[in-house]
Amino acid sequence: MKSRMLSRMAMAAVFVAGTAFASAPGDAGIARSVRHEVLTYPYYTLWDDISFQVDNGNVVLEGAVTEPYKKTDLTKLMQRIPGVASVTNDLKVLPLSDFDNRLRWQVARAIFSDPLLSRYAMGANPSIHIIVDNGHVTLTGAVSTQTDKEMAGIRANGAGLAFGPIVNNLSVDQPAKGKRS
Repeated sequence: MKSRMLSRMAMAAVFVAGTAFASAPGDAGIARSVRHEVLTYPYYTLWDDISFQVDNGNVVLEGAVTEPYKKTDLTKLMQRIPGVASVTNDLKVLPLSDFDNRLRWQVARAIFSDPLLSRYAMGANPSIHIIVDNGHVTLTGAVSTQTDKEMAGIRANGAGLAFGPIVNNLSVDQPAKGKRS
């Protein structure tokens, strides 16, 4: 009787463990959840750049944020996602600087005042992000065409005050098609 009871308990434990394992989200599901949390984080702005990697439930956050509380908040948000085993937060907190803030606004005005580029400023999360670190400017995010990428770089360089050339890391969603022969 005892062995039968132990056998049933063991089978129940295996069933519960199997069900929990089967319902645990894989890396792709975790990545979707991480992306959702980042994009809906109310303090994520065009001045922040957040990327991530997921490997066996381990989330690595990379990029830069403008305030220390954002780094802390994002770690807590990621830890609450089902299936996340650990969070490594490699986000850099950008210096709190009036000069950098002024430069951010000047570069944004230069880029988004261009009629061809103004559409990239729309929405809760603009697709062009402007990262300023001690006077050094980097553009990240995505644009539709190579021309838009080049124009954003030209407009940002024209804003002045940056220490050195603007680093244009914008990706192009729709690369130009090759010429037909």
